[in-house]
Amino acid sequence: MKLSPARSLRTYLGGKLIEELHGAAEPKDSHYPEEWMISVVSSRTAGREEDGLNKVDLPDEDITLKELVDASPEDFLGKAHTEKFGNKTGVLVKLIDSAERLIIQTHPDKEKALELFGSAYGKTECWHFVGGREINGAVPHVYVGFKPGVTREQWKTLFDQQDVQGMLDCMHKYDVQHGDTFLIEAGTPHAIGAGCLLVEIQEPTDYTIRMERTSPSGLEIEDYLIHQGIGFEKMFDIFRYETLDREETLKRWQVEPAVLREGDGSREIEIIGYKQTPCFRMTMVEVEQKAEISGNGVFYGVYILSGKGALTTNGTQQSVKKGDQLFIPAGVASFTIENQGDEPIMALRLFGPQVG
Repeated sequence: MKLSPARSLRTYLGGKLIEELHGAAEPKDSHYPEEWMISVVSSRTAGREEDGLNKVDLPDEDITLKELVDASPEDFLGKAHTEKFGNKTGVLVKLIDSAERLIIQTHPDKEKALELFGSAYGKTECWHFVGGREINGAVPHVYVGFKPGVTREQWKTLFDQQDVQGMLDCMHKYDVQHGDTFLIEAGTPHAIGAGCLLVEIQEPTDYTIRMERTSPSGLEIEDYLIHQGIGFEKMFDIFRYETLDREETLKRWQVEPAVLREGDGSREIEIIGYKQTPCFRMTMVEVEQKAEISGNGVFYGVYILSGKGALTTNGTQQSVKKGDQLFIPAGVASFTIENQGDEPIMALRLFGPQVG
């Protein structure tokens, strides 16, 4: 099933590269810098809760993927998945284009999410960079993890003083390029820098603890969006005050791709797998000619990053192109994708949490 793009209002500017990907005549940055994929998750932005919910792309229909899944979870998600996770997909995916640095932040792990928000899911996430641009002469970059010596008391003092540069100096800064992948476990302090185009796969929540009262572009951040309703003291319980040096941090959080299969004009690469985290999995299928994609009785998503072609399931064919996203129900045993363009098809496969 094709899904309509779901753009979500955020506190930071971006989105121009997403509009370019969709072929917009006049792409521009705005406060809609994210496109959410296979999403059954509502945004935490008050009054904009519907932003994050994907709708099924059908003529004369107005129905969300969440409504379909809620109505028949086993059919759409798979028996093995629903027995373990109920009617929740357990995953959320975003395409993010940052024209400015994102606010310094972290997210709760499962234990803190349950304790403080009554949620079965925290927000461990993974970043896979698929492009970018220079902003004011700076190449794409990220901030990840505490440097040696940082303490909770120091971190809270920097917040109270709103010493943003001091907070940035507490974290490791890395330049990033197309193909780089980082796993960011819940509780790890981080910030995505300006100029990054990435796919973020994550646990399906929007709980974000923010460390800045004003965004880099000057937007004032209300208290609720900073502490998510738990207060300024408890929000510091969510950070993990683990400190590592620069090389240890890279070894801990950067993920190397692994080729799963190759031949007959296609190959599949695992970007992040269950050996790194049980929370999600993501692969990249590269199709020069034609490929058959097999399922395993559990749903997944597909996002076309480049190229165009035809997708065939049980004799039914539909066209796909750059920017299309699809939800593959559990009952689809396999489909074929045939390249009909001048460049390879690059398609992400997006999986929920580990079942077995």
